[in-house]
Amino acid sequence: MKILLKTFLFAAAFAAAFAVGAQAKTAIGEQAPDFTLTDISGKVQRLSDYKGKTVVLEWVNPECPFVRKHYESGNIPNLQKSATGEGIVWLCINSGSAGAQGDFNPAKASEWLKSMHASPTAYARDSDGTVGKLYGAKTTPHLFVITSAGTLVYEGAIDNIRSSDKQDISRATNYVSAALTSVKLGQPVAKAVSEPYGCSVKY
Repeated sequence: MKILLKTFLFAAAFAAAFAVGAQAKTAIGEQAPDFTLTDISGKVQRLSDYKGKTVVLEWVNPECPFVRKHYESGNIPNLQKSATGEGIVWLCINSGSAGAQGDFNPAKASEWLKSMHASPTAYARDSDGTVGKLYGAKTTPHLFVITSAGTLVYEGAIDNIRSSDKQDISRATNYVSAALTSVKLGQPVAKAVSEPYGCSVKY
């Protein structure tokens, strides 16, 4: 009986370790893993379809205070508008499980985007968390920048001030904006990784 119990515990520990290790498959300087999601308008979004374009992935939760800070202030919507105006693809992803905080249905998510004057290329729900775990998304917001060649060049926080106070935005260094500028100029991203801050992704 003890042998069986030890075998079971070992197997469970191994499975747990494998699951954690399998969550994040992204690394700076490597190809961003492909994925397929259906957005709230019913359109299929495949990362590989955007080869040849710079792509921003933004993990979002409309009810998270940190997300609200960056949306209600216009910080992220303005960055989205600027980026998409230059041909950059901006994909919002909500990996919250069904019924979790911020798990808006398509109509409500669309209404929220409109009320925030947001203009991402698409907003998709990832209710089973597959894509979030594939990228190791930890918080909302958590952002990733991918070059036209499909290489991941930035992942982390939107800026360097970890707060939910809108007044901090004006004095913060926006890592995502800086990364996009570097990509546009064909230069290495100076700050390629930062620790994301915000609400935990509601897997």
